[in-house]
Amino acid sequence: MSKKIAVIGLGNSLRRDDGIGVIILESLLNNYKRPGIDYLNFGISSFDLIHRLQDYDAALLIDGIASGLAAGELKIFSLEQVSFVKEDGVISSHELNLKDIFRLTCDLGIKAKIYVAGIQIQDVGFGESLSEPLRVKLQELTKQIDKFIGTICATPYPEK
Repeated sequence: MSKKIAVIGLGNSLRRDDGIGVIILESLLNNYKRPGIDYLNFGISSFDLIHRLQDYDAALLIDGIASGLAAGELKIFSLEQVSFVKEDGVISSHELNLKDIFRLTCDLGIKAKIYVAGIQIQDVGFGESLSEPLRVKLQELTKQIDKFIGTICATPYPEK
């Protein structure tokens, strides 16, 4: 039995770099779409995201992050590895940020292995275009994320 995998783009496409997750999702769909994987656009995410996660064995969330890295730098990690320095700090500008998603998946006992492809953002001002560092790195970021998706597909998971 094969794993059920989702690749989920998060982001607000009206807030420049904050839309990077959705933009990369579209790029994956247009250039690297893999059969048997669900590609989902959750935009600024809502509680529906949490309910959808329970349908999958593994999920990759693609999102812009503010973590002090160089603009456009990619960091891939499991949701369990997320650390939050400030309790009131904002890591994303969505209805549900990574901290909320982590807490809710734990509280609800969601078993999916959840990964995050976080891209360091530079500009979240109003506008629809990416900042120069993210625009220049878009193709390479998409390739790196697709390569990681391949590792998710190859990772064995126990039967539910």
